[in-house]
Amino acid sequence: MKTNVKVSDGITRRDFLRNAAVTMSVAAFPELIPSSALGRDGAVAPSNRIAIGLIGTGNINTRHREAFLVEKDVRIVAVCDPIASRRETYRSRINQAPGHNGCVACGDFRELLSRDDVDAVCIGTPDHWHAAQAIAAMQAGKDVYVEKPLTYAVAEGRRVVEVAARCGRVLQTGLQRRSMAAFRHACELVHNGRIGRLTRAEVGIVGIHYATQPQRNFPTGPVPEGMDYELWLGPAPWVPFCPERILNYYWYHILDYSRGFIPANGVHFVDIAQWAIGDDVKPVEISAPVAIIPVGGMVDAIVEWQAEVRYPNGVRMSFSSEGKPHPDGIRFVGTDGWIHINGGGIMTASRESLLMSVVRPEEVHLYSTPGPHRNFLDCIRTRRPTAASAEIGHHATTTCNLVEIAARLGRTLAWNAATERFVNDEAANRFLSQPMRSPWRV
Repeated sequence: MKTNVKVSDGITRRDFLRNAAVTMSVAAFPELIPSSALGRDGAVAPSNRIAIGLIGTGNINTRHREAFLVEKDVRIVAVCDPIASRRETYRSRINQAPGHNGCVACGDFRELLSRDDVDAVCIGTPDHWHAAQAIAAMQAGKDVYVEKPLTYAVAEGRRVVEVAARCGRVLQTGLQRRSMAAFRHACELVHNGRIGRLTRAEVGIVGIHYATQPQRNFPTGPVPEGMDYELWLGPAPWVPFCPERILNYYWYHILDYSRGFIPANGVHFVDIAQWAIGDDVKPVEISAPVAIIPVGGMVDAIVEWQAEVRYPNGVRMSFSSEGKPHPDGIRFVGTDGWIHINGGGIMTASRESLLMSVVRPEEVHLYSTPGPHRNFLDCIRTRRPTAASAEIGHHATTTCNLVEIAARLGRTLAWNAATERFVNDEAANRFLSQPMRSPWRV
């Protein structure tokens, strides 16, 4: 693995290609739609398909791979993963799909980003990699679909938003429920006063920490042949290898790679709650009186919590694990009733008439899409913001991170959304960024 790299703004494309570094000057990328992204009269010739590269080949990108393979105006041209067996399996699967032969496999995402035949990337790596890879991709002139949470830390999220704007890149955060009609309809009913004035949003998720065996450590061993463990760790601290560390649902609960299920899964439901509260309405106070933090083992992220977030418009959002106070999903409580929507999009309400309510043409209508992948592809062509833009992804991720910090510190925190800092609390502010192992920077 090369280590003489830095995510910054000051090097040229020649430097990028020569060093396989992760940065690019903005001037090298005027806001032009790539030639491979231009369809004509509804026809999609091979040369007019959007060329996608997949960064990461775990469970999440498997779903994205299958979704992109059925889109007629897409070619998956490259995949990368630091584990050789995974990337070769992906490459073989893609090359067997009609119209996708020719996909190449890379061991390093920087190699993928240096390719001129890649228009956009889909990032499905552990959370601690999201910011560095998304920023590198945008600075290399690629549009980005990045899985939730948008970033590991609040400061990283603001940096992603800034780079997306400066580079003129389309970014879609993996908040797929924004593209599901049931969730949009529930939020439209709230916006249009069907339950009166919204007073509370009650978010409950069911975690999977039982699979992580808190308080347990696992034996270390040699790095498997064909794995670039240094690259897998990337900006995270170096630790000896053990197989459990890189497994899905383990790394979600290890603070070096994720802040746990508060942002890793809860961000989906917090995002929908804030869609109804108002995307421009930011938290002002956060408390989390209940938090279970494992000690003594590899798992060290919060696994159970109960929190409350206060907004300047008077709405309060409760956010808890284990389906408290309701089974998983969001309940919107207003002065004239409630609507509950679970994780699968099934809606119940305080009265049956709410379920039959139709949003009239002259009422508030929220961003509607045919699906997250189609929305991303259409926005690459039109250069419109996506349903889950960088700013929206940052808003949802930030709220989850604020809950995680309040739960970890065990006290109520005041938040200044304009400065994105806690009020008079430097101890809490230290959690707004994460140290990165040299040479990685954002």
